[in-house]
Amino acid sequence: MAGVLDSVNQRTQLVGENRLELLLFRLNGKQIYGINVFKVKEVLQCPKLTTMPHSSSVVRGVAHIRGGTIPILDLGLATGASPIENIDQCFVIITEYNRRIQGFLVRGVERIVNMNWSDIQPPPKGLSNDNYLTAVCQVEKEMVEIIDVEQILSEVAPTRQHISEGIVTGEVQENAKQHHILIVDDSSVARKQIKRCMEDVGFATTVLCDGLEAITYLKNLVDEGVDITSQFSMVISDIEMPEMDGYTLTTEVRNDSRLQDLFILLHTSLSGVFNEAMVKKVGADGFLAKFQPDELARIAIETVEAKESLEA
Repeated sequence: MAGVLDSVNQRTQLVGENRLELLLFRLNGKQIYGINVFKVKEVLQCPKLTTMPHSSSVVRGVAHIRGGTIPILDLGLATGASPIENIDQCFVIITEYNRRIQGFLVRGVERIVNMNWSDIQPPPKGLSNDNYLTAVCQVEKEMVEIIDVEQILSEVAPTRQHISEGIVTGEVQENAKQHHILIVDDSSVARKQIKRCMEDVGFATTVLCDGLEAITYLKNLVDEGVDITSQFSMVISDIEMPEMDGYTLTTEVRNDSRLQDLFILLHTSLSGVFNEAMVKKVGADGFLAKFQPDELARIAIETVEAKESLEA
């Protein structure tokens, strides 16, 4: 166990081509869950928790760790199961999502496994907690469930969803009607957030669930003779997705002469450990940490304005 815990920080810098590492853990039962090591800052024995009045029932308390105060969420409660008991014998996975740091209380931590995104699949329909799953995979013949952390955080600590006044003018909205944006994200929460934001600006949107679906869709369009840069003014893609991640999607687009001029914004919750050099390596046009409606709207508006200037 100590070897697993000590190695987490050293391995959060993994950036592969369509690969990821999962930290496996358990809640109350035998089911194994996974979280991308890329989002893990450290794992530690559950520290003393201070109860916070008026907080969500999912928040078991706050912990004082390395000079900061961090909320600790019970992943059992968060996924609709029973609370984790005897927490002094349990572990906390400290993570950073969307520029926020929080701890996830779990029963036990297993190990780290190296996977290919092509082995990560959308959750099968009918699972009792499928609202809280973003993907599943097989590890040594056992099904590992990957939790949709964005769904949980949106319920526990909702963030501002709407664009501030003054960013979208009537002229901007009128101009946006001429533009179409492709959104690619495996999280249902993220898809709805981005779609709402773009449509509030005035853009038309098409929404897909993973990189493989997106690259197949784009290649089918160009096979049919569609001018893809006229069809889509930009692509907003998550990085972590089943089947094909955003890095690989970007690489596939740049390697196809018919698609390579598409503007690609990587929009991800990998805010704390994201390697800016990776954007340049795969040829993405930009990166934005989720979810900042004002900044996302600004980038989209500036992108279409720049595109129009070039075409003028």
